[in-house]
Amino acid sequence: MRGLLASSVGVTCAAALALPLTLPDPSHAAAPSPARDAIPGSTQSLALAPLTNATRASGAPEEQGLPQRDVRPFSLVGVVWDDPNAELHGHVQVRTRATGTARWSAWQDVETHNDDAPDLDTPEHTSGHVRGSTAPLWVGDSDGVEVRVDGEAPARTEAPSRPAAPAPLPRGLRLELVDPGAEPSPPGPGPVPAGGATPAGTSAKTPTDAAADTATEIPELSKKETEDELIVSRGGDVETTTARPYVGARPRIVTRKGWGADEKLREKKFAYTKTVKAAFVHHSATGNNYRCSQASSVIRSIYRYHVKSSGWRDIGYNFLVDKCGTIYEGRAGGVTKPVMGAHTLGFNTNSMGVAVLGSFSGTNPPAAAVNAIARLTAWKLGLYGANPSGTTYLKSGGGNLYRKGTKVRLHVISGHRDGFATECPGRRLYNKLGHARSSAARLQGR
Repeated sequence: MRGLLASSVGVTCAAALALPLTLPDPSHAAAPSPARDAIPGSTQSLALAPLTNATRASGAPEEQGLPQRDVRPFSLVGVVWDDPNAELHGHVQVRTRATGTARWSAWQDVETHNDDAPDLDTPEHTSGHVRGSTAPLWVGDSDGVEVRVDGEAPARTEAPSRPAAPAPLPRGLRLELVDPGAEPSPPGPGPVPAGGATPAGTSAKTPTDAAADTATEIPELSKKETEDELIVSRGGDVETTTARPYVGARPRIVTRKGWGADEKLREKKFAYTKTVKAAFVHHSATGNNYRCSQASSVIRSIYRYHVKSSGWRDIGYNFLVDKCGTIYEGRAGGVTKPVMGAHTLGFNTNSMGVAVLGSFSGTNPPAAAVNAIARLTAWKLGLYGANPSGTTYLKSGGGNLYRKGTKVRLHVISGHRDGFATECPGRRLYNKLGHARSSAARLQGR
């Protein structure tokens, strides 16, 4: 597996696809640099303050927020706080004003429990940069905002004379307003090299090579082309090999260059695990009010929110899928490699995270997005010999469902909620995972 290289992708794509002969140590990741503020796109960070409420009774839940105000243009909002281990027990709502108009939106809920996160004992989590955060919400081009954060009411007790105190809001609440910056050039594949796959034992350019920055998409391959490529990468001969690998056809993937990732924003180095045994499916919880032509802007906003606002080393997901079924490269390090993400707290090791852009607790996911999950997992899990319709074991890194060190049996294609007590990926997307499993297995030829 460590020599896999696409034969029909441009030289620049080939660099992104090569598997390393020796996987880098995740503990060697570089610390975020404060000098990364001067890049395309922007983040406005506004401290929240207690809201004036003369009728608030003693012992009532805490309220913080911001009154209506004019701000620089932005398209995505979220709330962060100082302690990454503190939970926000309450409700967050925002109203926004469309840029250049007097039209204010209705109040919109922001999902407060953002359980996409680095594992607890990893250098990424313990870097000192990580903050607690809500899920981000895509609101479109806006230049006015209002926000309110209400703590939860006291829980009833059997002794009314001693009511429970309301949960305090986390310290250091701030509203984050993200501008995704300008759109990149339209995606297009790079030149096709004449050579085949890189033989095991030879060197290959890494994703940080400057040439990789010119490839905006990785074109799809047929199933036979994908199988041949995998056979060669394993040292076999496509003419004499009779046992074909169970792997789905490689789908078209828009690269980080294609969706406009500014590579100065993330950490320079990469973190890898040993293999990919499972895929966790998420929804981004950013809402469904985006057009497919805006998907790159949504992803750039999530990227910036994860790095600048939440303090992560890169975007948390390994791949993202929009409502039209387009697949996007997520966290940097190579689309074929076992890149460690920050998607499922406690289970980021030996897994991959796939986020569908949208919110699917009360809305059905588009069939195109579910089919894209199947195509992506049939390919990527097939590179590592995983059966999408089967089960596997992962060791928990600690979370609210499983204690650290617990070996947990999971579907090879699982929902986020299978590893962590959360609504993600939304009930209606979760209910489609059985279809994704069977489809992915069929695409592998099982």
